[in-house]
Formats: sequence, C-alpha cells, structure tokens
Amino acid sequence: MRYEIRLEGIMSETLTRAFPEMDHVMMSGQTILFGHVVDEAHLYGLLNRCLSLGLRVVEMRPVPE
Repeated sequence: MRYEIRLEGIMSETLTRAFPEMDHVMMSGQTILFGHVVDEAHLYGLLNRCLSLGLRVVEMRPVPE
C-alpha cells in the first residue's frame, strides 16, 4: 500500500537520506514522504524513525495506488 507522511518543516538532504525507501517533496513549509509501505511493521518503523530524529508528523494517510 502507498502512504503519504507529512512532516512539519523542510528536511535537510541528510535527514531525507534516513528514508531511502521513500520519495519526498517539500511544499508549503512541510516535507512530504511518499512511497510503498510493505506492512504494518514497516509503517511503524517509519514512524519510529521520524520520532527518533525529532521530526513532527503532521499527517499520515494511505493514498490510492
């Protein structure tokens, strides 16, 4: 399933490398990560990575494929 994770602020290139399996765009003061999430464990892993890097998740949602 594809997911979109919106993060507060503009992430540096170094931070975006922490999510190699996700694509990203910067828009309206936010960073949007998007890509295929294999399963629930992968999703929780992505969210845990955000938390451990001090990133604030604004929104997370599945998107149509």
